[in-house]
Amino acid sequence: MKVSQRVTYGIMAAVDLAMSKDAPVQARAIARRQAIPIRFLEQVLHMMKKAGLVEGLRGAQGGYVLLKKPSDLSVADIWEALDGPVFRRSFHGQTAFDRRQSKQDQLLGDVWDQVQRAERDVLGNITVEQLAGRQRAIEEQRNPMYHI
Repeated sequence: MKVSQRVTYGIMAAVDLAMSKDAPVQARAIARRQAIPIRFLEQVLHMMKKAGLVEGLRGAQGGYVLLKKPSDLSVADIWEALDGPVFRRSFHGQTAFDRRQSKQDQLLGDVWDQVQRAERDVLGNITVEQLAGRQRAIEEQRNPMYHI
């Protein structure tokens, strides 16, 4: 499975927005925190806006916010908004004895279809909220709080 840089940046941006607790976040702030080139991030956010995942708010206090709750937004949703269907090759509707298929497809087609469905299920079950929780834990480990 290959994951494009666009999808990776989209996921990182969504996690950053989820951690902001509904306050608009400027693209420059996301780019700085997530180490994403600003021009590329702006393109990603624009695509996410067109897909209805984020909203752009104008003005001095403007920025981007998630349109869905982080618990309702999956990695698969972001992937499909930025790169289209998670898997393009499908064996649905083909029988194992379809003479137009190669021997390899006849033998392994169902196996690859099951693998693709399993991967899609995993991506669909990982939410932005879960990733934001992981991000918080990572940041706490990197920057421990010392109380006196």
